[in-house]
Amino acid sequence: MKKSLLTLILITSVLMIANSQNKRLRDYGIEIGVLKTGKNNAITDVAGVTVGHTTVEKGDNIRTGVTAIIPHEGNIYQMKVPAAMYIGNGFGKLAGYSQVEELGNIETPIILTNTLSVPAASEGLITYTLNQPGNEEVRSVNSIVGETNDGWLNDIRGRHITQEHVLDAIKNAKSGPVTEGNVGAGTGTICFGYKGGIGTSSRVVPKAKGGYTVGVLVQTNFGGVLEINGVPIGQELNHYPYMEEILNEADGSCMIVVMTDAPLSSRNLKRLAKRAMLGLAKTGGIASNGSGDYVIAVSTAKDNFVPNSEESMFYKSEVLSNEAMSPLFLATIEATEEAILNSLFAAQTITGRDNHTIKALPVEQVVEIMKKYNKVK
Repeated sequence: MKKSLLTLILITSVLMIANSQNKRLRDYGIEIGVLKTGKNNAITDVAGVTVGHTTVEKGDNIRTGVTAIIPHEGNIYQMKVPAAMYIGNGFGKLAGYSQVEELGNIETPIILTNTLSVPAASEGLITYTLNQPGNEEVRSVNSIVGETNDGWLNDIRGRHITQEHVLDAIKNAKSGPVTEGNVGAGTGTICFGYKGGIGTSSRVVPKAKGGYTVGVLVQTNFGGVLEINGVPIGQELNHYPYMEEILNEADGSCMIVVMTDAPLSSRNLKRLAKRAMLGLAKTGGIASNGSGDYVIAVSTAKDNFVPNSEESMFYKSEVLSNEAMSPLFLATIEATEEAILNSLFAAQTITGRDNHTIKALPVEQVVEIMKKYNKVK
């Protein structure tokens, strides 16, 4: 290969990588809340947490994917993590709920995908778990799979997600910055009538309150009247459901995954999960009748991992008291709100099934509105 051609390919690759992630909310001087973010302002700021995507875009009609969130690098089945789930509105197909509700822990990575691909994603998680060294005698796997319906942009009836897509997302999982917008499980989603997708954010509690980190990742596919830092963006843009009495524009779903290194019991993780819905509400989301709004909250504190088998009949843990929870509540609300907004700011206009086109949020126009309300620093 000639040197000039090789150079051109390398430059093109660099440009593609650079353009794969739009600016985020804070790049425009818009800051949510009062707590500081983590280094990457992402769920991966919680030590040990990794995120991977598999994006499936083929032809004119396939716009979907898989996102994997992994709480720690070890064998999760053998070293389970305390967890809880909260249902904001239950029009959805969240897999694995009952065992988490009963036992208070999860034993697989968390997979997000589209509604009709939950079975395929579960199959992928089961395969992943059974194939891990040390799991040769496993006979039961509670796979955790969340979803939203991307059927407007994606040929969802074609069920194009396979086990291999799930395994690839897990294999690709890494720490550091997380790609947002039209990627993975967010490839074909819609939010507030604009292109939604994957978004993430994090908060760090002050050292005096424990110094813990809370990270949130969302898959946004829901409606309402968009607000940013209290500014009525949806009204200012004259773009929101019910404006023309089209009720179905308000429906959809939002998957919210909360990770924290704070040592929490499953009971207090459920309390934490409830607060994530307050963050959704602050963006103008309404958890409509046809919306599946679910929160999965996990503690990654190593000392509280739950061994699959142990000689002792006692499970010893040290967890935060109820009185220590309020800073974590605030961190969850702020990180959820910003993660949702990041999903909108990162997303790009896309055309999919039957030539349906969903436009990206008009970011420059939104910034001007924020300036009008003195909400840009």
